Amino acid sequence: METKTENVEVNALLKEQYLAPDLYEMEKLNEETKTKPYKKEIVWSNVIRYVLLHLAALLGAYQLLFTVKWATFFWTFFYSTLSLLGITAGAHRLWSHRSYKAKLPLRIFLMIANTMAIQNHIIEWSRDHRCHHKWTDTDADPHNVRRGFFFSHIGWLLTKKHPKIKEMGAKLDLSDLYSDPVCMFQKNYYLPMFVFWGIVFPIWVPVAGWGESIFYSFFTAAVFRYIWSLHCTWFINSVAHIFGYKPYDASISPVESVWTDVLALGEGGHNFHHTFPQDYRTSEYGYELNFTKLFIDFMKIIGQAYECKTVSEEIIARQCENKGECPRLIRTKNKEI
Repeated sequence: METKTENVEVNALLKEQYLAPDLYEMEKLNEETKTKPYKKEIVWSNVIRYVLLHLAALLGAYQLLFTVKWATFFWTFFYSTLSLLGITAGAHRLWSHRSYKAKLPLRIFLMIANTMAIQNHIIEWSRDHRCHHKWTDTDADPHNVRRGFFFSHIGWLLTKKHPKIKEMGAKLDLSDLYSDPVCMFQKNYYLPMFVFWGIVFPIWVPVAGWGESIFYSFFTAAVFRYIWSLHCTWFINSVAHIFGYKPYDASISPVESVWTDVLALGEGGHNFHHTFPQDYRTSEYGYELNFTKLFIDFMKIIGQAYECKTVSEEIIARQCENKGECPRLIRTKNKEI
């Protein structure tokens, strides 16, 4: 039988984690929202850009299914996986959460992969993500799910940021990112880097490698691949905050979403992740649903990743018993290398 002291220890550990939610500030922000409702302002240039990109991506999807060579089909999804790793293993687990450490070659690889994704440079991405964790579901959360599925999925990129995001984001300590030469190199040369890695290179490989049409290569390997990887990332902000179950903490919006795990390389264990934000695994799912963990564990074997932070089985079990809404049997255990 668990004692009161044991429960206090679990709660203390959760609060001491890096990027644990600031419950006091969250309560203040929610009270302010009740008295000062915010009217969203649409950024029409962004709306037009994303509409055109999605129309082009639909053409790319048709070409992938019926027109292009098989090598182009596989290249498109291979390059999408690389760019997603730049988000999941790079901007997210390494730089935003500091859940593990990486040597220079791995950091450079993840920085390049992150640039392929064209989701802003690492420092900006990490700043927004740290806001999301510190003040989840408040006006300081860039993709606040309380504003609905569409807003948390893509709408937050079609409107002006809430002033609280800038105000609260300025309080975050980003010195670790600004002191990382890899992050600063990407920030300083982001425009030419994303043009090359995000557009030119994925188009050039099919054209030069197996004689694909540059027209087909543009709409598949560049545009469709970009929009596909965006939606795989956006599912984490929308689906993984609405549709699923909560074995670790029933009081928060993030859920366990198996479909998001599949699409986003293991990022769908969101109830686990928001409960234990500094655990590099981000879920207890095995490698079949957590490709990013498989990648990081392989990097550990070859000496590129180290000091991977985890939460003990005992702490997880207590948390599930005290705060979860469903049995742990739903989960699939991690397999360790």
